[in-house]
Amino acid sequence: MEGVAKVAVDSINMEILPFIRRYQSGRIDRLSPAKLVPPSVDPRTGVSSRDVVINPEARLSARLYLPPTAVISKSPPNKKLPVIVYYHGGGFCAFSAASSPYHSYLNSLVAEGELAAVSVDYRLAPEHPLPAAYDDSWEALLWVAEHAYGGRGIDRRLADCGDFSKIFLAGDSAGANIVHNMGMRLGENGMEVEGLALVHPYFWGRERIPARNKGKQPPPPSSSALKGEDFDALWPFVCPGSPGLDDPRVNPMAAGAPSLAALGSRRVLVTVAERDLFREKGREYYQMMRACGWGREATFYETKGKDHVFHIFRRPDQAAAELMRRLVGFFKEESVQGRYSMLMGSMGICQSV
Repeated sequence: MEGVAKVAVDSINMEILPFIRRYQSGRIDRLSPAKLVPPSVDPRTGVSSRDVVINPEARLSARLYLPPTAVISKSPPNKKLPVIVYYHGGGFCAFSAASSPYHSYLNSLVAEGELAAVSVDYRLAPEHPLPAAYDDSWEALLWVAEHAYGGRGIDRRLADCGDFSKIFLAGDSAGANIVHNMGMRLGENGMEVEGLALVHPYFWGRERIPARNKGKQPPPPSSSALKGEDFDALWPFVCPGSPGLDDPRVNPMAAGAPSLAALGSRRVLVTVAERDLFREKGREYYQMMRACGWGREATFYETKGKDHVFHIFRRPDQAAAELMRRLVGFFKEESVQGRYSMLMGSMGICQSV
């Protein structure tokens, strides 16, 4: 009977599907746990990965990925590799750099693009509420940048292989939100990177997008378990010190938010999926970049008929392969379309604007 009483007392006081459940006792259940996999030489792609500790006090680490061409040679390669700093998704409260879907995806991306990648294992909420993930992400970015100068604590193989004049920040969902916030912090500090790639970015706000689009054809309904009410609850859960859903960190388009003209990057790629709840916010972000005077190269790409981060958690298909090709092209400078361009995945069109 005592055990039954304990279970009854420990009732749920917060549930955000499909991410997390918290109980009165403080116990946390992560509802979409992914298998954690060790670093290795991937037999499918030949990509080599290993884990490095960046800050032992904060338990901040990252997983480094190098393509076979960078590992086989004993001497530094003649051609340096673009360096991708990758931030995983999961609503700031789920997954890690070692989660099997992300480990598999980074292996594929590095092999496809012949890139070097640093997948950041930032701290998760609610145990470490925001801005912990932002602070970890910034520290990891500075650590990567130090490789250009041969500082202490660097990874020698990454220093030998990487082209640190071509650093890109990339991420999906909450990771894409981190990319934006790192881009703003770069600009605030008078710094810039080569590019920012925001894949299905987690941007939200008090005002629901459909209310703004009366009379227009709505997008197809989402096929996932994600609901608007869950995202209304998610932001204050992971960032309890926030002023609300129009906090510029989650809604960069809110009134009074810092101008996107301050982004510290030479190029930006924004991608959305047609059935994603975040689709319209991602589009609004791109349109605001065009309107605010950010005078660099920006591309908007939409995948038709797909849902949020389909390329990470679904079996790879033609649409996932095309999205990866767009990303690799962005990193390899093969997709220059002009100052601004919009692309549609299922239609094969490009419109420069």
